[in-house]
Amino acid sequence: MSIVECRGLTKTFGGKMALNHFSCSIEENTITGLIGRNGAGKTTFLKILAGYFQQTSGEVRVFSERPFNNLTVSANVLFIHDQLNLPTALTLQEILDTMAGFYKNWDREFAQRLFEYFSFRPSQYHNDLSKGMKSTFNMILGLAARTSLTIFDEPTTGMDAAVRSDFYRALLKDYIAYPRTIILSSHHLEEIENLIEDILLIKEGRELLHIPIADLKEWAIGFQGKTHVVKEWTQGREIIFSKSDVPDYLYVVVKNDFTEVELEKAKVAGISISHVSSSNLCVYLTSKTKGGIDDVFNKG
Repeated sequence: MSIVECRGLTKTFGGKMALNHFSCSIEENTITGLIGRNGAGKTTFLKILAGYFQQTSGEVRVFSERPFNNLTVSANVLFIHDQLNLPTALTLQEILDTMAGFYKNWDREFAQRLFEYFSFRPSQYHNDLSKGMKSTFNMILGLAARTSLTIFDEPTTGMDAAVRSDFYRALLKDYIAYPRTIILSSHHLEEIENLIEDILLIKEGRELLHIPIADLKEWAIGFQGKTHVVKEWTQGREIIFSKSDVPDYLYVVVKNDFTEVELEKAKVAGISISHVSSSNLCVYLTSKTKGGIDDVFNKG
């Protein structure tokens, strides 16, 4: 069952297109990693799902309903982000105590255990917290609410490495115990690739790739060797990234649509074949050029 359905979704701000005929489908009870560079349209997409924005054109459904100004969506979606506005007059403890009135699955005991584990004080106010501590408190709300669709937009902003690790472990353990649909937007793919089930890669407002994370790890391979040999073996193939740090020696990342026989022949021809990490592949796919930053220094 699809929790999210988007078809031809477009959103413009003052003539600038944030989403450009974006389409995707997100299934129930999955953790999807939303990956893309700054300005790719990730937050705009998430705000539309949460009902904050109305699309300019196209169709979007959350729980088979239009999300904008929709009470059903509001009651079953929680959007956690670093600009989250919480009541300034309430202490952190009072915020936790009032959450049950908004979210039917709110687990008060679980929230309290997390609250104490991360050493919050009941009398503290959200506005007085550091950036990292705000993110940690927001994470507690996102986990303990257990909404049917939980959206985390760059949830670990400001957190140190140990707290990020705790957050990911808590999210996975609670998801296993209480399955629901989770969208996790992050710049740290290397930290979450063992957590997510699907990856949704977005570039310039469009869906670039939406596949299981296991498939992404095999989606591309690296070829390295003499320039003329590599070019011969990759001619007509989809080149994703290339660089030449040594004269007459070329490294390219190419879509892995080779047969095992072809790969063995390439090795015999002198090509070194290597695995491409998921994190690096996403960087290459979302780059504007095939050579990345090195192209800035290429005069010819």
